[in-house]
Amino acid sequence: MNEPTTASAPDGPRIREMTLDDCERVAEIRVGGWRSAYKGLIPQSYLDRLSVAEDAARRRERLGQGDAAVVNLVAERAGRVVGWACHGPGRDDEVRSGDAELYAIYVDPDVLGQGVGQALLRESVDRCAAAGHERMLLWVLKENTAARRFYERAGFGPDGAEEPFEADGVAVPEVRYARVLTAVRP
Repeated sequence: MNEPTTASAPDGPRIREMTLDDCERVAEIRVGGWRSAYKGLIPQSYLDRLSVAEDAARRRERLGQGDAAVVNLVAERAGRVVGWACHGPGRDDEVRSGDAELYAIYVDPDVLGQGVGQALLRESVDRCAAAGHERMLLWVLKENTAARRFYERAGFGPDGAEEPFEADGVAVPEVRYARVLTAVRP
């Protein structure tokens, strides 16, 4: 089995590929991220039903399927996973396109604002550029102004596509952001 690749800035988190052992912690971060970031944006009943155990089982199943085109990364500080990002081929109505897509990025609320999200996003962007993708896409809740500012600071912007995400019968609008990628040189 290959060792997961790692990257880190001198004072930043260590970024590495996710393993099955990380699934529980990633689920904690993801569920906690939904509950804090989407409070007031998504019906509370939906957020209350989120389950760390169920999410961890989904993470294990997806990671175990071994789709090499989908990359799961974690950020570590002092040996503890504090963030997670997942990217892969772009999807247009669930059909893969030639673009890359950031499917998710979540950071432990205790370390928000400490560069973990930036490090994960930078690693995802660099990997997608190195793989030859010309653009990277992502979907963000229209009313999630903090996340939109985060992505805009990283060079992403809305491309005009919009669609609703349904949560407990409530349509929650999402907007698609895009960024042109430049090839990473060794």
